[in-house]
Amino acid sequence: MRICVILEGCYPYVTGGVSSWMHQYIQAMPQHEFVLWTIGANSSDRGKFKYELPDNVVEVKELFLNDALSMHFRKERYRFRDDELEQLKRFIECGSPDWDTLFHIYHDKQISPIAFLMSEDFLNILTRICREDYPYTAFSDLFHTVRSMLLPVLYTIQSEVPKADVYHAIATGYAGVLARLGSYVNHVPYLLTEHGIYTREREEEIIRAKWVLPAFKRFWVRFFYMLSNGAYANATLITSLFSRARQLQIEMGCPPERCRYIVNGIHFDRFAAIPYKKPDGWTDIGAVLRIAPIKDVKTLLYAFADLKTRVPNVRLHVCGPEDDPEYAQECYDLVKQLRVEDVYFPGTVNVLEKMQEFDFTMLTSISEGMPLSVLESFAAGRPVVTTDVGCCKELVNGMNAQDDLGPAGLCVPPMHREAISGAMEQLCTHPEERYRMGVAGRERVRRYYRHEEMIQNYLEAYEEVFAQWQASDSV
Repeated sequence: MRICVILEGCYPYVTGGVSSWMHQYIQAMPQHEFVLWTIGANSSDRGKFKYELPDNVVEVKELFLNDALSMHFRKERYRFRDDELEQLKRFIECGSPDWDTLFHIYHDKQISPIAFLMSEDFLNILTRICREDYPYTAFSDLFHTVRSMLLPVLYTIQSEVPKADVYHAIATGYAGVLARLGSYVNHVPYLLTEHGIYTREREEEIIRAKWVLPAFKRFWVRFFYMLSNGAYANATLITSLFSRARQLQIEMGCPPERCRYIVNGIHFDRFAAIPYKKPDGWTDIGAVLRIAPIKDVKTLLYAFADLKTRVPNVRLHVCGPEDDPEYAQECYDLVKQLRVEDVYFPGTVNVLEKMQEFDFTMLTSISEGMPLSVLESFAAGRPVVTTDVGCCKELVNGMNAQDDLGPAGLCVPPMHREAISGAMEQLCTHPEERYRMGVAGRERVRRYYRHEEMIQNYLEAYEEVFAQWQASDSV
């Protein structure tokens, strides 16, 4: 089977998280060929892979959204039909356009996106939107906002589509649009896997974003919902990582019969073999993450500074790449401003080796799905202090009635400095409780979160997708 996986902003350009998951996923299926169809923000990243690609990756097709800005204007005589204009109007309004019509215009006919965005038809639609919805906003602001939304999407639609037997988007958004395009062009099925709920994550970013004018924040949120809903609509199968995420997908319009969750899994034996740290008079806390705003490293640093005033001989190791260099520098500066000692930033590490230095680990994210770092820490017998995001609470306490193992750490509200500091203090000062929690976490992963079982579930999902596609095709 030739599987095209579609990835946005992750593998193979950054390490950790979804990227690690994807790399191990491909390695675990040597019987299949994989095509990587990657979506990045900036073409300066072209070819800068952080991974040595497995032998069964037979093609990489890179797409960078900033290349849309260098598209040339082509004067065209194409006259849109009334039905096409109606779908373009829905697209501009971020409603529910017929994506097959958009694919026909911009992929099959290769009509210039720039020509449309400079056309009288576009200006008429935009003028009406401005008059009705933004009467006190400068038209030029609306024009540039909508253009910056739509141009990258139309650019992606014009992409050359790699051949595959099935398309598998590891997110909705732009990746979901390309999965649906691949299905449209080659008449094969596609499926979606969400590690986090894409639209909710984008919504949180837009709310906090300084680059979005306040008047247009709702518009941007509608835009990302439009992309996701378009991907959900035609997918043969939609998977998530836990039951609550599946429920959110259904609430957003996914047909329940097409939604299921497949839990993450890790290589249990590798982490279970990690020895406990030898006592040295210090308590060492690890945080394995990407240094980025969504991981909320700053709150972790503030909480650790509080902890240092109450608990002696404690060290914090913040391990991982600088996913956002500007934010990373702010974190380094914050450590200096707080004058807190014993904070280390070793960069990207070999987790199997570094875990030997930790007594327990931290995750202070403001958004997550089912984080691999938590499962890896559990498998190594290290409890975790985590924020109550994604399914972290269920991982800590058990996700089903049969799980009687007890807590494998502590779960606290996100961005709550005092609660995070208090939880760290509890684990620092109660080593016997810390050990019991570590034992519970290790057993929980052994029973429920093994990599080989996850891979088998996805192989069965591919078989199901083909069976459903063939059945619907024969009707």
